[in-house]
Amino acid sequence: MAGQSHHILPRPAFDAPPRLLIVVAPFYKDITDGLVAGAEAEIAAADGASEMCEVPGALELPTAIRLADQSRAFDGFVALGCVIRGETTHYDTVCNDSSRALTLLGLQGLSIGNGILTVETYEQAAVRADPSGQNKGGSAAAAALHLIALTRRFVNTPKGVGFGRGGSDA
Repeated sequence: MAGQSHHILPRPAFDAPPRLLIVVAPFYKDITDGLVAGAEAEIAAADGASEMCEVPGALELPTAIRLADQSRAFDGFVALGCVIRGETTHYDTVCNDSSRALTLLGLQGLSIGNGILTVETYEQAAVRADPSGQNKGGSAAAAALHLIALTRRFVNTPKGVGFGRGGSDA
């Protein structure tokens, strides 16, 4: 569309470097390699650190993130994978269930960037995964970084001493 634009938030700044786990389902490895490269570059640009682990498929991404969160070693997570429509309804199940599970984890307080590509063709996936193109891996990492910044701002703030909100607690 003519005149259409997308607003991209500025990269957040951090007092302490964020630590992220990139969880990738490398079924289409050449596609996910591009997603990972974009995510790693975005995390590095924010002076963050990352580790990576692999799982068999997109349905396992949320479970792996939940397990890794129990270690308390990471501030956030980037879920990366690619689901290309086939001839059966399996596509719909994988897309809907993986996305729903990631959303539920986010609502429980985890900072997750969802970079699972859900596309009709391999060509669409290649365009979206290219770090010098649409860079959806970088976008997913940016989303996780923004959520980490919000968590640090709203969740991890000291509450102070006392019982009241404003006014005297004495």
